[in-house]
Amino acid sequence: MRLRRHFPIILGVVLVAAALVLVVQLRRHAPPEPARLLPTADGFVYVNLGWMRRVNIVDQLPEVAHDPEYERFIKETGFQFERDLNRAAFAIHYPVQSGQLAPGVPSETRFSEVFEGRIDSQKLISYLRKVAQSVDSYRSLDVYNIPLEGRTLRVAILGVDTVAASNHDDPQVIRGMIDRSRKLASPFGGPAFLRQYYKQVPLASLAWAILRVDGSDSRLPLANGIWSLLFPRSATVVVSGRYLRALHLKAEAFANSEDDARSISEQASTFLGVFHSAESSASARGVDSDVQEFFSSLKVEHEHDRAVLTATLPTGFIRKVFTEPPGEQRPSNKGNSLGGQGPKDKHP
Repeated sequence: MRLRRHFPIILGVVLVAAALVLVVQLRRHAPPEPARLLPTADGFVYVNLGWMRRVNIVDQLPEVAHDPEYERFIKETGFQFERDLNRAAFAIHYPVQSGQLAPGVPSETRFSEVFEGRIDSQKLISYLRKVAQSVDSYRSLDVYNIPLEGRTLRVAILGVDTVAASNHDDPQVIRGMIDRSRKLASPFGGPAFLRQYYKQVPLASLAWAILRVDGSDSRLPLANGIWSLLFPRSATVVVSGRYLRALHLKAEAFANSEDDARSISEQASTFLGVFHSAESSASARGVDSDVQEFFSSLKVEHEHDRAVLTATLPTGFIRKVFTEPPGEQRPSNKGNSLGGQGPKDKHP
């Protein structure tokens, strides 16, 4: 009788504990919170600068030259990307096929981003109001519309440490990011394409990218070059980097068939053969040990419907890649309107 009376309580405790374990496991395998805010896209990139600082990767890189626009951004907002940015997630929107474009709509790649770090909200708001052409209100948040090279960059401050931005033509994109910020705790959040392939990202990866690729697609960069040689048909590429005394890189191409994966592996092996030949030729004249270690670590494997490339970058090699040769002047990196120093496209 005593057991019967306590059975509902015991059962309730067990169910609650099982639910908590399930949620924890789902959160462990869910994309990071900044990435879950992103809209549906053709590619996703994520970087965790906070962890990179902890393992002393960022500190070993040379200082980046600041152009006047970025210096102004730092002075007015107090935010410096290389010092204060902790995590960043990017969504890449490929151009619409030319036959589907409405009159006057450019066929250009668009980006949506989420930045997380140490932010002085009042200073950032003051700066955004200065550069914004107009300000919209959505769900009690201000959306700053900033003109940028013929486009509109929309920026919203989602929280004390999180900012969202997008230069997509559709204003619903930034609004969707605001909507998702209201339910961050959900482990099921984020675009379906991202959730599908994020499970292929190794644990403890400091940075990763998930991209749709198709060498026959003329919308992609280098479509008539290396992409068309490596990917004669569509595939999904997952690239990741983990730091274990050195930076361990892994790139997996998920093809539609085993034959396609074998073709990708063979093409990649051919390219590596060319690199190894060049490295062997240079070895006769003396090659840096870090560079030689990197080339020796490059390896391509074929696993069913996947082609896998792995490589190890010693810390010394990373430092040499980002360090300018003696006597050369470091070029200035021109950032976007937020002062960022990302890739040199029109809007990172």
